[in-house]
Amino acid sequence: MDRLSTLLKHFNLQASTFHQGGFCGITPVHGEHGFGHAHLLRSGQLTLIDKRGQRIELAEPSLILAVRPQAHQLLASEADDAQLVCATLHFDGGADNPLTLALPDFLIMPLRELQGLNGTLDWLFAEAFGDECGREVILNRLFELMVIQLLRHLMARRTIDSGMMAGLAHAQLSRALVCIHDQPQRNWSVAALADRSGMSRASFAAHFRETVGITPADYLANWRISLTQKRLREGRPIALIADEVGYESPSALARTFRRKVGTSPKEWLLQNRP
Repeated sequence: MDRLSTLLKHFNLQASTFHQGGFCGITPVHGEHGFGHAHLLRSGQLTLIDKRGQRIELAEPSLILAVRPQAHQLLASEADDAQLVCATLHFDGGADNPLTLALPDFLIMPLRELQGLNGTLDWLFAEAFGDECGREVILNRLFELMVIQLLRHLMARRTIDSGMMAGLAHAQLSRALVCIHDQPQRNWSVAALADRSGMSRASFAAHFRETVGITPADYLANWRISLTQKRLREGRPIALIADEVGYESPSALARTFRRKVGTSPKEWLLQNRP
């Protein structure tokens, strides 16, 4: 069972490296244009100031990850001798897709805690501070690989205790979530999902709501709407989308879309054209 591939297929990540080397001064990051950011502190010291003005001092090699647009500042003096590699992160389907919404505003982790990422991080730093040809393209791919490996790490260690990522980290609930992700067109009942999870209907429904935060029916509807939004951005007609995501007609999809989003699909697309 692959818990990530369908998510990453629908909401693919593209990274673009914009800084590698020494860092000194104050850099405001406004979180504009729907981009997230990844900052890797290779050595030295760095201060992160988040959108609430909270200061977080980093005194060892660390990762700062904001998968959604988040205003923040990076601060270092000459004496801090900070060495940084930074990239913007863009997900297909927009900044507020199910994958990014399942993660906190900021993830800040010492690199020593990311043992499974050592090979990728060593390669990334070697490229960033080397001068081989093609390094920009390689750096972009390595940032993308790093994020995927980080998602694996978060699930394996059950770092996130609620929402979709917590559900995917759960040995039984993850089976139901993968079924929904892989086959959104199916009319999944609670009983069918419970059976896939190897749980009783009552136990499954209670554990799902406690862990993921919503009912299985709401999760299925939300997933279908997220796929609809992505496909609307891609220019697909609503009639085809309705069939692909499990609605008997475009009007049935439009009713659910308005209930969940607050506007019709057409109005939403006008406001959110890529």
